Amino acid sequence: MTEAGEITLLLDAAHHGDRAALDRVLATLYQELHAMARRQLAGQHGHTLDATALVHEAYLKLIGRGGGSARFDDRSHFFAYAASAMRSVVVDYARQRLAQKRGGDLHRVTELPEELEGGLRLDEDMLGLDAALTRLAAVDARLAQVVELRYFAGLSELEIAALLQRSERSIRRDWQKARMFLLASLQEASGA
Repeated sequence: MTEAGEITLLLDAAHHGDRAALDRVLATLYQELHAMARRQLAGQHGHTLDATALVHEAYLKLIGRGGGSARFDDRSHFFAYAASAMRSVVVDYARQRLAQKRGGDLHRVTELPEELEGGLRLDEDMLGLDAALTRLAAVDARLAQVVELRYFAGLSELEIAALLQRSERSIRRDWQKARMFLLASLQEASGA
């Protein structure tokens, strides 16, 4: 059986409450999750949040604190949820860090890079992006998912297309639309 086929079976078992199956999925996909976290945190030095801590915190969100049962329909759903969980962890970390550093002052970002080769900065920019992404999700959840997979999971357009079973061209269009929306939202929030 292929790894993807095995993961689908395990996700189905996890969906029906088999906690051991979810643990096996996470163990099988741990390297991919860790690579996502490393890409996201690239260039971050002097922070207490590293790739391993990010994966572990995201894992806690994936399985649900307090023993909640996670439900994933397929591999795509799992990675979308993992990207969302990582986003949540990184945003919480940035908020906490800013609150300690400056009493919670919030500066608004007005730039949105095409590529995040250096990783996301865990600062005001992260909080501005999170707020803009939340607004985007209210308008078009599909576009917000593409942004989460690109920025928070560190996936390429080709990888996102394969994961969502869509064409790379369609993902590229979604990315451009989402980026324009986010830029406009960030500029509006900053009063520019």
